[in-house]
Amino acid sequence: MKTFQDIINTDKPVLVDFFATWCGPCQSLSPILKEVKDSLGETISIIKIDVDKNQSLASQYQVKGVPTMLLFQNGKQVWRQSGVLSKQQLLQIISEKIIQN
Repeated sequence: MKTFQDIINTDKPVLVDFFATWCGPCQSLSPILKEVKDSLGETISIIKIDVDKNQSLASQYQVKGVPTMLLFQNGKQVWRQSGVLSKQQLLQIISEKIIQN
């Protein structure tokens, strides 16, 4: 099984969604992330991390509120934001922050 470090240490950008099952905004973000994935396809990985089940990882990245999204490329965090963003906002941020190979 891949570790979190294995997942983010790739050329492919990884958008990480720190969420909680009890969080309303997290639930509204979920279909938006699916649309982003549908738009970008295999050019990005999107993973969801349940903060209640992965407290050590959440504290390692100082996630205080949910949802919090972090964008990684080659293991480096290139962006983070808490709260819900629209599909268009996310697509724009990803295109601005990611170095195309």
